[in-house]
Amino acid sequence: MWLGVHLPSGMTVDELESHGLVRMDDAEIRGFLASQSTGVLGLPAEDAPYLIPMSFGFDGEALYFSYVLGAESRKAALTDEGVPARFLVYRADTTFNWESALLSGTIEAIPDPERDAVMETVRITWRPELFERAEGTEEVRLYRFRVADWTGVKHTGLPPAFESEAPGSASE
Repeated sequence: MWLGVHLPSGMTVDELESHGLVRMDDAEIRGFLASQSTGVLGLPAEDAPYLIPMSFGFDGEALYFSYVLGAESRKAALTDEGVPARFLVYRADTTFNWESALLSGTIEAIPDPERDAVMETVRITWRPELFERAEGTEEVRLYRFRVADWTGVKHTGLPPAFESEAPGSASE
């Protein structure tokens, strides 16, 4: 599995390019991240990766998350260990029209004095209403995901074999 896509047995990403898979460049990845608001955060844990669906803001270079923390927050404890993390963002409109980006990096808490300045430039545009209500009763911390590496792939349109067989195509 790569970027949320199950690869047929033995096929590489390079081989899938002949079937319509396209690698995204940095500008496309930035544009994709700027147009999305949710993804899955993966933190290393002792037994298996700890995966959390998260809403995020993006400033063109880094992602921002706000954690609503209860008495014992596993994600905060794992984040505060400073271990490398991954973040997967994907959009799948149809089986032939999807994009995904996988980011690797580290997460750091943003100190309270810097919080307002960051929030003026970054908007976390979507959050479950449940979290909005919890903010009044629980501690909220803002975190920055510093991207060390990213890669993205997409498929938009029919695979080449389907396009040549489509009504009105050059093969008719």
